[in-house]
Amino acid sequence: MDKNEAKRLALDIIDSNKVGVLATIEGNKPHSRYMTFYNDNFTLLTPTSSKTHKAEEIEKNSNVHILLGYDGEGYGDAFVEISGKAVIRHDQETKKKVWTDSVQSWLGSPDNPEYIVLEIQPDSIRLMNSKGDTPEEIDFSS
Repeated sequence: MDKNEAKRLALDIIDSNKVGVLATIEGNKPHSRYMTFYNDNFTLLTPTSSKTHKAEEIEKNSNVHILLGYDGEGYGDAFVEISGKAVIRHDQETKKKVWTDSVQSWLGSPDNPEYIVLEIQPDSIRLMNSKGDTPEEIDFSS
């Protein structure tokens, strides 16, 4: 599979799977949780509170890992493994991009000073189990 096809398939998976697993590092060990992701041309955005463990962990170590996809049907379900760096965004423009009614239910309003957005820039994406194909690595580090 060529790189453009791999990118297209990875983008399809990311766009059609909003909920995934975000892993951060806490004390040299991974700490994982489910999050909702919004895709902006391979930059992932996820709303949260500045008072969460994940925000503290990212401030100490910006390396993150995300799993998106896998429908639970078994071998052959395509999914992506995304390795990247996370930054905490406080700007209104970014916060407005991801604000929804579901965010309102736990953060109250877009003006809540605790409302932040985690922005994840991928270093690499591995396209996994696409119809039994070998994993395909997409490098974003350059």
